Amino acid sequence: MEAVLFDWDGTLVDSLPALFQANVAVMAAFGLPFDETAYRHHYAPDWRAMYLDLGVPADRLDEANDRWLAAYEQGSASRLFDGVPEALERLARDGRRLGIVTAGHRSVVEPQLATLGLGGVFDIVVYGDDLPVHKPDPAPLRRALDVLGLAGRPAAAAYVGDVPDDMRMARAVGTRGIGIVSLLSGERELLAAGASEVASTVAEWVDRALGIMRIDRTPLSPAI
Repeated sequence: MEAVLFDWDGTLVDSLPALFQANVAVMAAFGLPFDETAYRHHYAPDWRAMYLDLGVPADRLDEANDRWLAAYEQGSASRLFDGVPEALERLARDGRRLGIVTAGHRSVVEPQLATLGLGGVFDIVVYGDDLPVHKPDPAPLRRALDVLGLAGRPAAAAYVGDVPDDMRMARAVGTRGIGIVSLLSGERELLAAGASEVASTVAEWVDRALGIMRIDRTPLSPAI
């Protein structure tokens, strides 16, 4: 495994609660029912497709987007999941190249990368508005692999994400898909979509992938 590419929201950064609340505000403004079950059922990396599926009129998508941005900016600041900076550092120190392929738009994700101290960590970042297609279309991941010089060897990389479309994209490209359990998807859904393996967190998977054994430092009781 020469490179590891990551999804952003729900995988590296704990932003799903803020994303969910912003969607709640949008659906309330349009008088549409929405809860966590609906979010899981209708979620799509292409927010336009998700909103249309939820009942937002096509001619009001721009209005819905403006409402979402306003609500998201007022929400709680996103934070990295525990252990993510250390996990990324271990991968880089072990010689793995790092990248991000996200459905999030550059205007939203790029400032978060800087704020959270990851601005210079990744060799490639493909944003959701860089291409006209979205996950599970393989094009975004293929672009990242091309930049990394792995276009002809997709199996030399792994893609880590938290939703079935992440796994479907990885499978379509021939890259190993690593599922991370989140608000949107459980182990069963991720495996069914093609995940090679599933972990509870990125840090857990990196420990496993690099063969790092956690050592229990609890002092032993003296023998009696």
